Amino acid sequence: MKVIASSIRKGNIIEHEDGQLYAVLNAESFHPGKGTPTTQIDMRRLTDGVKTTVRYKTTEQVERAFVEDKDFSYLYSDGDGNHFMNAETYDQVQVSDDVIGDQKVYLQEGMKVMLSLFNGNAVGIQLPARVTLEIVETEPAMKGQTASSSFKPAILSNGARTMVPPHIQTGTRVVIQTEDGSYVERAKD
Repeated sequence: MKVIASSIRKGNIIEHEDGQLYAVLNAESFHPGKGTPTTQIDMRRLTDGVKTTVRYKTTEQVERAFVEDKDFSYLYSDGDGNHFMNAETYDQVQVSDDVIGDQKVYLQEGMKVMLSLFNGNAVGIQLPARVTLEIVETEPAMKGQTASSSFKPAILSNGARTMVPPHIQTGTRVVIQTEDGSYVERAKD
């Protein structure tokens, strides 16, 4: 299906001019004051994982591959990869680390994800927008440090690092954005 380059988003699968399928890692549109607006797409070839960057005019046509998006539950990870199960059919799919990328740290047992399948193989994954994790290590709050724009480093229960407001203490459950690992709010439970 042909679409304009500016409508391509992270996670889409496109068929490049070389006939290969690529997973979009990042897509950014540039609108200079003078000249032609362009869209830069960072993508990874599905067959061998080679990363490349291509620049299109924003109105140029790009072939978007037909992929099937299905809901799966995360089961576990081992040396062979990451294992997911379709809740309706109980089919299990194995997904390699390079498909999941740096979002792997946010996978939690039983988590519902959206897998993009092309000819039965997982080529993309979409995690929930937010996850709740516990702070396992952070600096104590400093007296007088009340500026709302100041943040301090913290380590989450999954081992990832993030920046949190000064009032957040070790043991506090917080909501984290899975796309970039940023702090959203204190968990309400």
